[in-house]
Amino acid sequence: MKKLRVLALLHDYLVPPDNVRGVDVVNARWKTEYDVTNTLATMGHDVYSVGLDAELGVITETMAEVKPHLAFNLMEAFHEIGTFDQNVVSHLELLRLRYTGCNPRGMILSRDKALAKKILAYDGLPVPPFAIVPMGRPARRPSPLTYPLIVKSLTQDASFGIAQASVVTTDAKLRERVDYVHDGLRTDAIVEKYIEGRELYVGVIGNDRVRAFPVWEMKFTHMPEGLHRIATARVKWSASYQAKHGIRCGKARLPQRGMAEHLQHVATRTFRALQMNGYGRIDIRLDADGQPWVLEANANPQLAYGEDFAESAQHDGVSYDALLQRILDAGMRWTADKSG
Repeated sequence: MKKLRVLALLHDYLVPPDNVRGVDVVNARWKTEYDVTNTLATMGHDVYSVGLDAELGVITETMAEVKPHLAFNLMEAFHEIGTFDQNVVSHLELLRLRYTGCNPRGMILSRDKALAKKILAYDGLPVPPFAIVPMGRPARRPSPLTYPLIVKSLTQDASFGIAQASVVTTDAKLRERVDYVHDGLRTDAIVEKYIEGRELYVGVIGNDRVRAFPVWEMKFTHMPEGLHRIATARVKWSASYQAKHGIRCGKARLPQRGMAEHLQHVATRTFRALQMNGYGRIDIRLDADGQPWVLEANANPQLAYGEDFAESAQHDGVSYDALLQRILDAGMRWTADKSG
């Protein structure tokens, strides 16, 4: 393994302290940042953490000082605007600095849920029927869409704004939830057919040659009757809610022969169709008939130790430090200008 000089790009408010003695790292806001930078340093790489707020000049300054081999990109927004994260990566490309994770084009295509679904449908991948309700327009259910439906932000990720109320069964509830997305989240809304079924995730890593990790499942062990088994914001981020309802993630048990391989194939096709690279996670619903439906593609998913992506890799024999090294290797091999 070649020792690398790694420029870790972090949100300024998520830079871990130099000394974590006595700190509850597991529940810290900066756990991912700590897990990544600390592990890379333990592996022998030289890690230089840079906290970004509203200026990018610090990247150029630090590059001149330490001459990094690449940047480990952990930015999820810029100016607190999620859709600006691809602009940070574009900036790195203009600086001719290699980086980890997805390229700007893949980030743009995968983040816009409607655009992604159009591309996937064109490539013959299964996506739920959907419609877009732009901000400023009233919600009207297109006749091809039948209830139940689920209403989400067109561009927000990490289940932001998703709740039990996101699944609607009447025109009145549809209007109410679309208004919430428009007024509360300040984004366009996407309305799609709600797929009753299992919540599955497939991690994918690589550039031209990609590998899918084992199919992972969010399991709702003690979810009360009448509640939808969906990844709401509370389900994803509230430890007490997870414990109360027995919500956990683990390797999916798929009785149908060849189903795991089929889902991995769907995931890698999705990854390629959206021109993603580096690493990503594909979210799939599996209905009662065994039909998979691609819901979303997530570029640069959560990388904390013990989270879904790292756990699925671990189950496939890829330890956490080996996973980070593969992400570094993919970043070092990626060339933004393919003709250069």
